[in-house]
Amino acid sequence: MGIKFDEYKKYWVAFYSKRHPVTRKPLSILRKGFKTKAEALRVEKELVLEMDQKLKKVTVPCWSEVVLNYIESLANSDVSKKTVQTYKLCLEAHTLPTWGKRLIDEITGLEIRELINQKADRSQSHQKNILKYIRAVFTFAVEKGVIGSNPTPKMKFKIGDKIKSVLTLEQVKIFLTQAKIMESEWYPIWAMALYTGMRNGELYALTWDKVNLEQRRILVDSSWNNEDGFKDTKSGDDRIVEIAPELLVILRDLKIKSFDSAFVLPRIDKWDKGEQARELRMFLQGLGLPRIRFHDLRASWATIMLSMGIAPIKVMSMGGWKDLKTMQFYIRKAGVDTNGISDRLSLHNPVSESKILSMM
Repeated sequence: MGIKFDEYKKYWVAFYSKRHPVTRKPLSILRKGFKTKAEALRVEKELVLEMDQKLKKVTVPCWSEVVLNYIESLANSDVSKKTVQTYKLCLEAHTLPTWGKRLIDEITGLEIRELINQKADRSQSHQKNILKYIRAVFTFAVEKGVIGSNPTPKMKFKIGDKIKSVLTLEQVKIFLTQAKIMESEWYPIWAMALYTGMRNGELYALTWDKVNLEQRRILVDSSWNNEDGFKDTKSGDDRIVEIAPELLVILRDLKIKSFDSAFVLPRIDKWDKGEQARELRMFLQGLGLPRIRFHDLRASWATIMLSMGIAPIKVMSMGGWKDLKTMQFYIRKAGVDTNGISDRLSLHNPVSESKILSMM
């Protein structure tokens, strides 16, 4: 860096040069036309900062660029297309408007915390997911050597153990009986969900070669969604589901009517379009039953099985759950963790006390 006086043009010149940290090519910045040496010296110092900022922009990418690279990397990994799409939409919607043009190493932990807190209108669960996606991008940047450390702060979210609606055994009996009487095209699908605990995508993907009617066994090894098409189950593991005697009757009837179709359950146009939840809610509303989500049929199956005394480990295995924490959720809903704990709790004799009081 330096300054010099142009004798011919009679003004001072300030300049600064530095090599590119990657290409090693020299870069220069020059300013001229200063009347005094003091002014040139002041500008000379400014050029140092300007050069550092210029080189930084070359070597440090902006947030939007890192997000794009991360999504591309995610798409080339073994995660599903639906997961990639979820990450992409969330990061674009919640971070690009604020950080899009910011250099990634300038984003601080405090700013991340403030951004999450600004999403107070969203559920705690959604806020937690936003933070998770942001952390993933910064982790990717660290692995690529773009930044030295991950600034994402640890935050606590009050995600309540709120139990979602499920149908009781009596409500399920009413539901399936009415669906059968009314000859709903959804009847076999709803019955399969409530008798097996299979997920929507697993039901949609089920083919006859996975069903053994003689041994009353179903092999669940694939699923389906509108982003990925047919794929592995959510857990990635295969599992065996036992066919209940009543379900066996339904399956045999479906087999007769299936003709040459490889799929066990009927192909319904509204199911193809992902409208299964709306159709279920409308039907339940007409019966005066709780308007649950389609996925809650699976939760209804789990809680009914547990309340009937089926061992949690068996329900967990048949339902394809890996997380014990999730299974505890259904155990509490079914009330099996509190059954019988007060049977031996005797603090007084309310019968004799009531007699004494009546005699007074």
